[in-house]
Amino acid sequence: MDVTRSLRPLTMADVQALAVLREAVERTDRTGMHADEADILDELTDPKLDLARNAVGLRQGEGAGGRLVAYAMVYEPDHVREIARFTGAAAVHPAWRHRGIGTQLLAWMRARAGALRAERHARVPGELLIDGADTNEGLAALAAGAGFAPCRHWFGMANELRYGPRTAQPVPSGLRLVPFDETYDEATRTAHNEAFRDHWNHTGMDRTDWDTWITGARSFRPGLSALLLDAEGQVAAYLLADEYVADGAATGRRSCTIGHLGTRPAHRGRGAAHTLLTHTLTEAARRGYARAELVVDTANPTGALGLYERMGFAVERTYVTYARALD
Repeated sequence: MDVTRSLRPLTMADVQALAVLREAVERTDRTGMHADEADILDELTDPKLDLARNAVGLRQGEGAGGRLVAYAMVYEPDHVREIARFTGAAAVHPAWRHRGIGTQLLAWMRARAGALRAERHARVPGELLIDGADTNEGLAALAAGAGFAPCRHWFGMANELRYGPRTAQPVPSGLRLVPFDETYDEATRTAHNEAFRDHWNHTGMDRTDWDTWITGARSFRPGLSALLLDAEGQVAAYLLADEYVADGAATGRRSCTIGHLGTRPAHRGRGAAHTLLTHTLTEAARRGYARAELVVDTANPTGALGLYERMGFAVERTYVTYARALD
C-alpha cells in the first residue's frame, strides 16, 4: 500500500481530527501522555513548526473530510553543535497498523529531515530521532527495520503525595528561596541554558521556545515553581512546574509535573535541587494535587536520578529514543 502520494499537509482545520487520532493511539500504546484539542492547537501553532512543509496526514477516503488515520511531523533544530538532530513525531491509528504505513511515514520523515539538513546544516552530520515507550514492541520492530537504533532511555517517574507534608530542607548558605516571578523570567532562561549545557542534545533554548513551551505555556504553574537566588540576585537554581489538564481529565487525578529542575554548575553539590523539590512537593500536596511526575534521562550526568529516588519517586514507565543517521 503506497501512501506517500496520499499524504497531505496538516492544517489548522485538523485540530479536532488529530486529537481524536491521538486519543485512539494512546488507548493502545499507553504512553501516559494525553492531548486535548487545546494541546493540539498549541502544537500546530508552534512558531518553529513549518506546518505546510513539515507536517502531513493520511486520511481515509478522498478530500479534507476524510478521517485522519495517520500523521507525521519533523522538527528542525535551531542550534547545532556537532550533529544536527531532527525530531520526528508520528502515529498510525491502531486499526490501520500492519499495512506498511508506519514504514512509509518514517521514510517521509527521513527524506524531509535530510532535505532540511542539506539546505541549512550541510556542514555537519545529521540524525533523525523518534521516541516511544519501551513496551511498544511494534515501534521497536518498525525502528529496527528502518535502520534506527536505541540511543537514549528515559524514566517516567511518579511520587504519590498522599503521605502528608515533607520536612522542610534548609536553604543552602548564601541563597534565598523565592516564588517564581516573571521579573526573573529571562534570568531563569539563562540559568537553564547554563545548567543543561552538559546534557545530551541540549543546544540552548531561545526566547521563542521559552515563551512557547516553558513559562509561556498554558501548562505552566508559577505557584508551584520556585527559584534560589544568590547574594547578587542571580538565579542559582530553579524548579518550573506544570499541570497537564488532559492528563488529569483522562486519569481523574491532578498531577504536578516537575518540568524543569536545574542548578548552575557553580552551585551544585549543596542541596539546591533537594530544597526546591521539597518545596514544590509540599506546595503541590497543600493545593490538593494527588501526585507529582517527571521524566529523567537515565544517564543524566548530574545525579538527578538518585535524588528523585531518594525523594520517593518510583519508575512507572521507560521511554526510548531511537536514532538513525541521515544520508
